[in-house]
Amino acid sequence: MRAARARTPRRPKATPSNVLKDPVGVYCRVRPLSEQDVECCIEVVSDTTVQLHPPDGYRIFRNGEYKETQYTFKEVFGTLVTQKQLFDVVAKPLVEDLIRGKNGLLFTYGVTGSGKTHTMTGSPGDGGLLPRCLDMIFNSIGPFQAKRFVFKLDDKNGVDVQCEVDALLERQRREAMPVQKTPSGKRQIDPEFADMINVQDHCKVEEVDEDSVYSVFVSYVEIYNNYIYDLLEEIPYDPIKPKWNSCNTPMRKGDKWNSCSTPMRIDDFIPPQSRVLREDQNHNMYVIGCTEVEVKSTDEAFEVFWRGQKRRRIANTQLNRESSRSHSVFMIKLAQAPLDADGDNVLQEKEQITLSQLSLVDLAGSERTNRTKAEGSRLREAGNINQSLMTLRTCIEVLRENQMYGTYKMVPYRDSKLTHLFKNYFDGEGKVRMIVCVNPKAEDYEESLQVMRFAEMTQEVEVARPVDKPLCGLTPGRRFKNQAFKDELSRKLEARGGPVIGETEDQSVTEMFLQNFPPLPSCELLDINDDQTLPRLIDALEKRHKARQMLSEEFAKNALAFKTMMQEFDTKMVSKENFAQGKLAEKEKAIAGQRMEIERLEKKNKTLEYKIDILEKTATIYEEEKRTLQQELESKSQKLQRQASDKRRLEARLQGMVVETTTKWEKECERRVAAKQLEMQNKLWVKDEKLKQLKAIVTEPKPEKPERPSREKDRERGLQRSVSPSPVPGDVFKTRGGGQAVQFTDIETLKQESPTGRKRRSSQSSPNPPEDGAESEWTDVETRCSVAVEMRAGSSLGPGYQHHAQPKRRKP
Repeated sequence: MRAARARTPRRPKATPSNVLKDPVGVYCRVRPLSEQDVECCIEVVSDTTVQLHPPDGYRIFRNGEYKETQYTFKEVFGTLVTQKQLFDVVAKPLVEDLIRGKNGLLFTYGVTGSGKTHTMTGSPGDGGLLPRCLDMIFNSIGPFQAKRFVFKLDDKNGVDVQCEVDALLERQRREAMPVQKTPSGKRQIDPEFADMINVQDHCKVEEVDEDSVYSVFVSYVEIYNNYIYDLLEEIPYDPIKPKWNSCNTPMRKGDKWNSCSTPMRIDDFIPPQSRVLREDQNHNMYVIGCTEVEVKSTDEAFEVFWRGQKRRRIANTQLNRESSRSHSVFMIKLAQAPLDADGDNVLQEKEQITLSQLSLVDLAGSERTNRTKAEGSRLREAGNINQSLMTLRTCIEVLRENQMYGTYKMVPYRDSKLTHLFKNYFDGEGKVRMIVCVNPKAEDYEESLQVMRFAEMTQEVEVARPVDKPLCGLTPGRRFKNQAFKDELSRKLEARGGPVIGETEDQSVTEMFLQNFPPLPSCELLDINDDQTLPRLIDALEKRHKARQMLSEEFAKNALAFKTMMQEFDTKMVSKENFAQGKLAEKEKAIAGQRMEIERLEKKNKTLEYKIDILEKTATIYEEEKRTLQQELESKSQKLQRQASDKRRLEARLQGMVVETTTKWEKECERRVAAKQLEMQNKLWVKDEKLKQLKAIVTEPKPEKPERPSREKDRERGLQRSVSPSPVPGDVFKTRGGGQAVQFTDIETLKQESPTGRKRRSSQSSPNPPEDGAESEWTDVETRCSVAVEMRAGSSLGPGYQHHAQPKRRKP
């Protein structure tokens, strides 16, 4: 066996580095009680504290009283709070960060029926956080929005910038399509959601970079049964989408494409395609192939949201009439880029583009199946919802432990699509805020208790503060300065009576030159003797000739000066051009190096993506093997438990049999001992009887004249001799076998003495009598006495003696 590794002790909390961190902002909102709910288990103690107390019938005693718990949040909103107050505190700072180029995550958390969807979406006449965020964004960047398709998103979670000509061609191409992909902001608002976006607050960010242009892109996905689906997909969307074969009928699983004979069942429909998560070059997670729509107004953005909201999976349960069965994620991307030095066009440099994102998440409510009475697909949905929320709790716990104790445990982001999608937020790519929605009714006490504990733990997690975007290096205020210069120049030209900017280019240089000469006099000759007209004409021509010479000299001087200036300018331009060429060559070398580096990184990225795919497949295989091994382990554990239970039962049975057998043998031994004692007592009694009879025979008086009695007399005498004396007093009691036993209380001992003067003849049949007649006679008497005693003893005991002396042996 492998040696056990020593467990590393927890280190104290590490000292903070130069990176600034902020805790996750957790807020609590208490829903008002409905009319049928009477008992309340949640009380707002202060602006930051709520108190939970068990309802009636729920027994948690502490020192003989009910146990009440208090939980502290960043801010607590009671039942009378408005949507605007909640927005100003929670969501408004996230919108300000979005416009400044920072990411943000806001999600609602709570049990089913606690008001999460109402907090996020709102109700008619009272919009929630989502429409208010959209309204604030477009109120802030409305005058500075770029034209449509100037910013173009790519497939790798990046953005490119196009020139005005390419954007114009893209708009014309989209407008020429039979179905317009981009919703128009001029269409009428759907009355179903018109009241939700009618926000009169006109909230906006005060300090917006006026030298940049902005574009907003929105996308909407849902995470259902741990799969990601696009809610803005332009195909007919059904909860279960079939594929169609050549006979224009839905295709079943396993059927060929041209199969038309088999009927279709609803269970055979092929589900819609799930989207895949990827990580971009900035380590941000994104959904591949997700539809992202460019919007230009609040109405247009909310219309896109509402279109996806109708496709979201909801169902009627015992706890909520419209219960969300999936986690919905509405993502707002803001692309911004600076204007060029003239303040007219977007700077065509991809490095200067900033892309920020705000994710608004409406989590599905956790629920207990014993309360919702869920069955079938609803039970599977509830299990997946609870599993994803449990994974979120696990990630928060591991992050908290790593930060508090300096450990380096791997956070299990990949265990759920929900946590994997927002991995970069918890790793320091933006602010994270959570609104805990609770229902104060007594039936939700246990679920609310779990929600409060999770929220309290989440507040202890710190997220790195995002850095500010770098400055572009151009002169600030160039958008309005360039426009003010043009307006001032046009005003001055109009004040001088000259043309405005653009009209002086049409005026001839010759006309401007001729206006500087003196006017010519009249050249008409009316009389041959007229001597005034010609002298005046000659004088005017001489003046014009002098003016022309002066202008020529001035022009030559100006031309020489201009030539000199041009030569100097050429020299400077040549030097600047040489300098620029050198710089350009250096830039080209740097660009070539960067391109090579980009190519290398792209190859490396492809290799890493390939490795990631392999690792994901390997992880899937390992997970399957792990699941199989866990199932085998569980089955073997159950088998071992059954064997241990059988062993315990067998041991108990054997122990019972041993006890029973021991008791049985003890009883048998007692019975045998009693029988043996009885047998010995009977034998002793027989001996006593024999002694008594012998005593009676010995002590019988001797007749004076012995004569041979007749046979009848011998019989009578024999019968008289067999009579035993009166038995010794004793106790009689019943035995276990059903008979009777005698217990003697006294013992009599017989002593034998030799008779004197008594001689009996031996049998007359003996031809030779012995010499010593007395000895022969005594021997004969003794023999007859012993025979008589045995006969009498046998006859006096009867059948009872046989039962007591020889007890029947029982089977053990």
